[in-house]
Amino acid sequence: MNSLNQIIVEGNIVREPELKSLPSGAASCTLPIAVNRKYKTGDGSYAEEVSYFDVDTFGGLAEVCVKWCPKGRGIRVVGRLKQNRWKDDAGKSHSRVKIIAEHIEFKPVLKKNPDGSLSSQKDMENSPKSADLGTPPLSKKKKLAMLAEAAAAAQHEQEANDIPVF
Repeated sequence: MNSLNQIIVEGNIVREPELKSLPSGAASCTLPIAVNRKYKTGDGSYAEEVSYFDVDTFGGLAEVCVKWCPKGRGIRVVGRLKQNRWKDDAGKSHSRVKIIAEHIEFKPVLKKNPDGSLSSQKDMENSPKSADLGTPPLSKKKKLAMLAEAAAAAQHEQEANDIPVF
């Protein structure tokens, strides 16, 4: 059986991206993003948590991200998870999970005016709305259908294995 490895996250870039070149000559860029989650606690108050993720991009997508992804810009990433494992000089095992981007949607870059209103930055108005690895872009309807199919398959597998759902 094939495993599903698909993730969608939306957050803000926390550091300026840097373009690097891999030994093969391909471009690479890492975008560190912060993803905020607000939730209601058991006592009725609201809390917020922030999770940080590294998003790796490659090839043409990396070059687009370096140009159009300044610190603070919101992005939506569609990709997959990849776990890197290694041992240090002392023999201790380490692990890190990253997101490998296949498609990125760029959110508008807003800045506050002196009167407190928001406006988009002029140099970002011509930025692309999205970028991907060169595969034809999927329509929103197709993406939702794929996610619904994945959710149904996961639900079916849980029911078949009597895995409790929390």
